[in-house]
Amino acid sequence: MQSLQAKASQWSGVDSADTFAIDETNLFQKLGLQAFINLSTDFYTRVYEDEQEWFRSIFANSKKEDAIQNQYEFFVQRMGGPPLFSERRGHPALIGRHRPFPVTHEAAERWLHHMQQALESSSDIDEDSKRKMFNFFKHTAYFLVAGDELKKGHTQNGTQTQTQQQQ
Repeated sequence: MQSLQAKASQWSGVDSADTFAIDETNLFQKLGLQAFINLSTDFYTRVYEDEQEWFRSIFANSKKEDAIQNQYEFFVQRMGGPPLFSERRGHPALIGRHRPFPVTHEAAERWLHHMQQALESSSDIDEDSKRKMFNFFKHTAYFLVAGDELKKGHTQNGTQTQTQQQQ
């Protein structure tokens, strides 16, 4: 069985070295907190104003301000800063936290579309950091898709097992 990381690399087209290039430099020290806040704010403004109802509906039960804070705190923590997310919310556990949402290939592409636009419009982030960050985001988006498909497989397998047990 192919690992989630391997599937994410295959589907995203981003190999592990490029995915984790964000670890070569402390991006938090390089960019500062405000760059992450601005990126997340711009990103979620785009998400909540998305013209596609199916995509906006994924976020309908979340407050925009909370989504912004969760995202920038995770980014800060993952990219070399203090553990803001873990201190407030516990372990990131990305697959588990995204379990209630339909994390499909289509949703990942739409998410990445908005993130790429937010990165491109940022004057706080240099081009090399943007490239490294986007590679990480792209791989992570497809890591979540792989996790969602694994979840569906477990559900289907569990249902089949229960049905088989009833026979």
